[in-house]
Amino acid sequence: MNFKNNLAPKLLILFVTSLLYVSCNQGRNYKDSSRATGWKMNAKEGGFQYNAEAKEQETGPGLVFIEGGTFTMGKVQDDPMHDWNNSPNQQHVQSFYMDETEVTNLMYSEYLDWLKKLFPPSEENYKNIYNGAIPDTLVWRNRLGYAEVMTNNYLRHPAFADYPVVGVSWKQAVEFCNWRTDRVNEQILEEKGFITRDAKYGVEAGKTFNSQTYLNSPTLSYGGNDSITRQSKSTQARIKRNKDSINIYVQRKDGILLPDYRLPTEAEWEYAALGLVGIRNYNVYRGRKKYPWEGQYTRSGKRKSKGDQLANFKQGDGDYGGIAGWSDDGADITAEVKSYDPNGYGLYDMAGNVAEWVADVYRPIVDDEFSDFNYFRGNQYTKDFIGNDGRVKIVTADSIVYDTLNNGKLIARNLPGEIYQIPVDDNETYLRTNFSKSDNRNYRDGDKKSTRYFQTFSDDEDEDKTNIMYNSPVHNRSDRQFDKTTTRTSLISDESRVYKGGSWRDRDYWLDPAQRRYFPEDMATDYIGFRCAMSRLGSKSKEGKRPRN
Repeated sequence: MNFKNNLAPKLLILFVTSLLYVSCNQGRNYKDSSRATGWKMNAKEGGFQYNAEAKEQETGPGLVFIEGGTFTMGKVQDDPMHDWNNSPNQQHVQSFYMDETEVTNLMYSEYLDWLKKLFPPSEENYKNIYNGAIPDTLVWRNRLGYAEVMTNNYLRHPAFADYPVVGVSWKQAVEFCNWRTDRVNEQILEEKGFITRDAKYGVEAGKTFNSQTYLNSPTLSYGGNDSITRQSKSTQARIKRNKDSINIYVQRKDGILLPDYRLPTEAEWEYAALGLVGIRNYNVYRGRKKYPWEGQYTRSGKRKSKGDQLANFKQGDGDYGGIAGWSDDGADITAEVKSYDPNGYGLYDMAGNVAEWVADVYRPIVDDEFSDFNYFRGNQYTKDFIGNDGRVKIVTADSIVYDTLNNGKLIARNLPGEIYQIPVDDNETYLRTNFSKSDNRNYRDGDKKSTRYFQTFSDDEDEDKTNIMYNSPVHNRSDRQFDKTTTRTSLISDESRVYKGGSWRDRDYWLDPAQRRYFPEDMATDYIGFRCAMSRLGSKSKEGKRPRN
């Protein structure tokens, strides 16, 4: 008995030792050592530093996760207008995030407040920054209608705080997305201890935080005020731990900062609006969907809400909200966000209320033969401007670049603290097969220059204007003179942007997510708003592969 009792612990020790030996021979833990070299990861002595504890991408403020997949884009249910600008084509969209609601007046007012404090419009240097961001409140005016109450109150009054912002051009929407990216990432760095607390409230004009500047040249952040980043708690801890200065700042490999907020592509918006996840059986979609909700009608069929309209739109001539006392949709102009049930993805107002800007340049055709993955027309590839000293060039308060819009107004292309961007050149395009120039907005859009047989013998690609299909009027922006040329054949240009979804001014025909329209990117209306999106990094699904049954 004693012999057996003594043998048991020895056998147990031998068994455990064998397991450890086998596991060591099968390879070291990836989090502890490199699978490529066997070197120790995150060693105190130096070597490669890697955030082994990084988790999946966090969901940014206001966003909802949209799992990507395949769908039939452009599947218009009715076409009484005979636009013929859409044809069904199969597309695949990667997973992404999208705003739960449209950007509201309150959200946009926060942006304006930040701009006004940092770049006072009373100063000559900055007046065009703030003025270029203010929504056009005059869009409410009507020659034969009284709407001054909206002109004066819709943007600012708290009664409209949670209503979607309108009067915003496509360009203004893009600048809001850029601003939002920097403010969210700045908050993340502060919460993680990489920026001194509340530093964001005391910055001066021209010394603001920019995500790309921090990632590319962190010492130039905050106008070169390195103490805001170096004196923070987490950065100090990294300085003590690392012998070099490379790894003391947050980098992309840390997985802490979020990707950019941006406008959704047309494919993303349409996919998210349809909410097909609610009618999926195994690997196919059952039935057809005409609207973001299930069914072929705009009224609710549920017992408690039977007969109620499911979106805010125009029901008929002179009927924007129904009869007083029992309203069809509860609104006459726009409605407060979340007034109606969300679609299958949890997104509100993907039909009605306001139509929404998307990122794409408009063309009557969607070239699915060339691309059926994350389709997007509008790529303009740029790169950081590198000075003679080998460092990126940062925009200062005295070097802001402004774009002159068709109506003569100025809008800031970049804010102080950002990195100058320039078009890519031969250094990036030489011997490439996937792209050959910076501006790809009119690539394969139907004109002669887009065909494979076109050849030019001129250095100026635009010398022969007769072959241009989309030759919309070109107005004199500086003198505000209209283009009076009689040979123009189209209103479409590279500055025409797609907007999707119906609005409070539209009939239910436009509520179909597949419908598409276009509007100049530097103009605004009282029925177009926007919401932001963000790309998904990493896995397609948050929950992994789902069971079949």
